[in-house]
Formats: sequence, structure tokens, C-alpha cells
Amino acid sequence: MALFTIPDVLDFKPKSRSRVATSIQRFWHSPRFFGFEQIDPDSPGLLVANHSLYGVIDVPLLVEEFYLKTNKHLRILADSFHFTMPWGKRFFDYGCVEGTKENCAKLMENGEWILVFPGGGREVFKRKHEKYQLTWKQRTGFARLAIEHGYPILPVASVGGDDCYDIHIDADDVMATWAGTLLDKTGINERFLRHGDVIPPLVSGLFGTPYPKSERFYYQIGDPIQTVQYRVNPENKIPYKEAQWQLRELVAAAINQQISYLRQLQASDTNRRLTDRTAPYSIE
Repeated sequence: MALFTIPDVLDFKPKSRSRVATSIQRFWHSPRFFGFEQIDPDSPGLLVANHSLYGVIDVPLLVEEFYLKTNKHLRILADSFHFTMPWGKRFFDYGCVEGTKENCAKLMENGEWILVFPGGGREVFKRKHEKYQLTWKQRTGFARLAIEHGYPILPVASVGGDDCYDIHIDADDVMATWAGTLLDKTGINERFLRHGDVIPPLVSGLFGTPYPKSERFYYQIGDPIQTVQYRVNPENKIPYKEAQWQLRELVAAAINQQISYLRQLQASDTNRRLTDRTAPYSIE
């Protein structure tokens, strides 16, 4: 249950048309962006992206850059969990809405630019072995809504966020202890923790502190994927559910390919970390 009255999703009014993210974040992570030439600001689309560990460090920089390049504000489909917390109102003021199909449909009908992370909270609270892995489970909702509204999908990859922290204890570790057994037996795990999906990992960052390491962030927006051909019509013989899965897998493959490309850039970047940035930006 939300702790505040959630306004209508179309009532969003940016408090300021100035920068969204802080200059400190730009300085610390020195982001690089690729693929903005794919965007026609007057033809709205659905940006579908991978989520980084904890999911809040790299998103503001992407949202800011999108506004600076297009003069458009991204509306972000966020996990319902955020709107049950005291900071929920701040999320709405930032442009986030609860990620329901009704809210997404309303935004599409209004011609808004939308950003969604199909991995949601599960992908944010990664396990130790899940760096830069998509964890979308059985979700096809974003594909269905894009097809229904004829929205093109732009696959977006982000690299750098998963390298800002080291995971020491993850949800699998917790559930393997007596505490995990207790959470299961009391029903807390099923009722509140989504079977362990939203148990946050214990991490450390810069010099073992909660502050993120000064990793450079890399973003790439891929070629738009049209969705009209997946609609139900006499010429389209593909069952509708299968069409959604085909589109979902096409988007996932594009994001994974972009992640691989960005990780190659990251590996060859001689100025990847703040301590290396005494020389001009260079990728060999």
C-alpha cells in the first residue's frame, strides 16, 4: 500500500528543466554514450534496458543525457515496491510511475517516451554470479504493450554499474542459513520477499565503504525494433503469445550483444577509473 496519494501518471510536471543528475556523478563516473543518433525525439518509443546492481547509480545519468539530447523527459516504469516506501513521492517527481500495464498503456496513448527494466527488483538484487546478466523470468508484458500500441522498442545496454560494488553475501547465501529457513517457515519470504527475489545483497564499494567505485559508465542505444508486424491480423500466422516471446527474445539478444560490445570497450579503456583519468579519454 502506498504511503502517499499517487497522482495520475499524466500529472507529471518536471520541477526543473535543468540537469537531473548531479555534476558529482558525472565527475565520478565520466559516462560515455553511444547510439543517440537512433532517436527521433518526435517519434516516441519504449527504451528497454538491463538493470545494474542496486539499480540507482547509472539510471539518473541516462535520464539526464536523454533530456539533454532530445529535450524529452523519460517516464520510468518502476517496481511497485518503491511506492510503498517513504521515498515514493520523490520517485514520482523524478518521472517514475508504478510499472502496471494500465500505467504503461496510458503513457503510450499519450505519446510519452518510456524506460522499462524487465528484470525489475530481481535484476537489481543480483547474485554473485549474475554480473551483466538479464534476469527477466517469464515476463513478456513490455512486448505485449509495445505490440498493442505499435510502439518501437529501443534496446539499451549499460555497463559499469555492476563493477561499482563487490557482493559478499547474496540472497542465495541468506536462504541457505537458519535465517532463510525461518523466513520460509514464517511465510515472510513468500509474502514480503517474493521468494527471495528482493533480498538485497551485502556489498562493499570504494575501499570497503558504501560509496561506489569510480568506474566509468558506458551506455548504448541500439537500433529501433518495430513491433507492428507482431500484431494479430489475418496475415500474421504466429500465435499472439508466441509473438510476444519472439519479440522479447529479439530485444534480449540485442541488449546482450550491446553489453558484450560495451564490456569490450570497458576492457580496453585506459581511463576507465578516476585514478586513470589524468590523460584524455582513450579506448584502444
